[in-house]
Amino acid sequence: MNQQPIIAGFHPDPSICRVGQEYFLANSSFEYAPGVPIFTSRDLLTWEPVGNVLDRPSQLEVRPGIAGANGGIYAPTLRHHDGRFWMVTTNIHQIGQGHLIVHAENPQGPWSVPVYTQGLIGIDPDLSWDESGTCRITWSDPMKGGISQAQINPLTGEVFSETRTLWRGTGGGHVEGPHLFQHGSWWYLLVAEGGTGHGHMVTIARSPSPEGPFESNPANPILTHRSSGGPVQSTGHADMVELADGSWAIVFLGTRPRGSFPRWHVNGRETFLAGVTWEDGWPVVDEGRFDPPALDHSFSDDFLASRLNLRWVSPGRDPHSFAQPNADGLLLAAGREPSASEAKALLAVRATDEHWSARVAAQGDVALSVRIDDRHQALVERVDAEVRARIVIGPLDQIVARVDCLSLSDASLPVQLEIRSVPTEVPRGAPQGPDKIALGYVSDDFHELASFDGRYLSTEVAGGFTGRMIGVEALGDLALITGFTYQVGNAAQ
Repeated sequence: MNQQPIIAGFHPDPSICRVGQEYFLANSSFEYAPGVPIFTSRDLLTWEPVGNVLDRPSQLEVRPGIAGANGGIYAPTLRHHDGRFWMVTTNIHQIGQGHLIVHAENPQGPWSVPVYTQGLIGIDPDLSWDESGTCRITWSDPMKGGISQAQINPLTGEVFSETRTLWRGTGGGHVEGPHLFQHGSWWYLLVAEGGTGHGHMVTIARSPSPEGPFESNPANPILTHRSSGGPVQSTGHADMVELADGSWAIVFLGTRPRGSFPRWHVNGRETFLAGVTWEDGWPVVDEGRFDPPALDHSFSDDFLASRLNLRWVSPGRDPHSFAQPNADGLLLAAGREPSASEAKALLAVRATDEHWSARVAAQGDVALSVRIDDRHQALVERVDAEVRARIVIGPLDQIVARVDCLSLSDASLPVQLEIRSVPTEVPRGAPQGPDKIALGYVSDDFHELASFDGRYLSTEVAGGFTGRMIGVEALGDLALITGFTYQVGNAAQ
C-alpha cells in the first residue's frame, strides 16, 4: 500500500460521490466549525477544498472547552441524487433530535437549513435511493447493536416506515459507518467493524433488496491492517465509488503511527485511497492500484482576503464571530485571559505532516499553540514584554521557560512566535516518541525556549477522534495577526 494519504491530517470518515467527471468527498469535523469540509478532484489523487457544508451557526451546534471536545459532527455521508447534493450526519450534541440532513445545488453551497429524522437515534447515517425514488436512511444503531434502516423524506426528515435491522456484521465490535449502494442486480452494505483503532476493518454484505436480508461476504474483511506492522494502521470506515470509466475505488481512514512500541499517531485519522475489482459479485480491494503523490502542504497567509481561507476552523465556535480580516491583517477579538488554559476564541488549522514548523507574526498579546484539546497542548505566549513556553498535559499546566524581551514592551511592535515538530534525538535503542515539539520565538534566528516529547500530544495519550491542530488566539485584548506560515520540514521562512 502507498503510505501517502490523499487528504492528510485530521480528515476522518471519508464519504465520496461522483458527478460526471468530478469527484466530491466529505469528512467528519467533530467540535470544529465550520463543519464537514468538502473537497473535489478529477483524478482521485489531488484534492482541492471547495467549502464546508455546515458553515453557519443556524446549521451547526458545537461547544467549547473540554466538555465539547470530540462532540459535534460525527461521520457524514455525501451523495448526489436527482441534480442535488445531499449530506446526512449526526451532531452528537443533538443526537436526541435524530440525524441531520441538508442539501444544495452546488457543493460550494449555500446548503439548506437542517432537517432532523425525529426518533431515529444513532450515528453514521447513510442515504440511498432505489429506482422508484424511495429514499432510505441506514445508520449504526447502538440500541439494537447493528445497522438499522428506515424510509424517509429527506427534504423534511419525516419517517415513513418502521425501523428494521439489516445486519449485525461479522462479529467485530462497533458495527458502524454503513453505506448502502447498488451494483448490478445486488445491493451492497459496506460497514466498519472493530472500532476505529488497531482492530479496525471493512466488511461487506449483499442482498437482492435494499431492505435485506443481507448475506456476508465469505472473504470478509475486505480491508484491514490489524495485526500488521505496516506504516498505515487502523484502516476502516470506507466508502466506495464507481469511476467515470466504469472501474471502482474505495476511500477509507487510516493513521500513521510513529516511534517505538506501542507507537503514537498525532495528526489524527486521515483519508486514503485504493482500487476495487469485482470477483464473483464481491469487491476485492487493490491497495497498490493508486500512487498518491507526496504533497507539499506549506502555505503562508497574510489574511488580506475579504474572508478567511477554508482551512481555518475553531473549536466550539464560529471563527467568523471573532476573526475579521482587514487591510492590515487579521483582527482577533479578545480571547482567554493569559492565566487561563481553555481556549475561548482560537483560530486553528490542521497539522498535516510528520515534521513541520508554524510561525505567527502578531501585534498585541497572543498565543501560538499545537493541541489535541484544552488538556493536551503546548503554547508559545507573548504577554506584555515576556515570551514564554507553556505545556498543558492533563492536570499539569506549567510555564517551562520564559524570556524578557525589552523590544517587545510596546504592544504595537510585532512579535514572531514559532513551534516546530522535528525528529526526535534519543540514544540508539532508547524509547522514541513520534517527534519532538520545540517552542520558541524568532529574532533574526529561531530561539528555542523549551522542547518535549511529542507523544504527549498524540491520540494514544489524549484520546478522542481528532488530531493535532495549530492555533492562534488573542490573550485578554484585541490582537492583529499580520502573517501565519506553515512549512513542511523544520524551519519556517
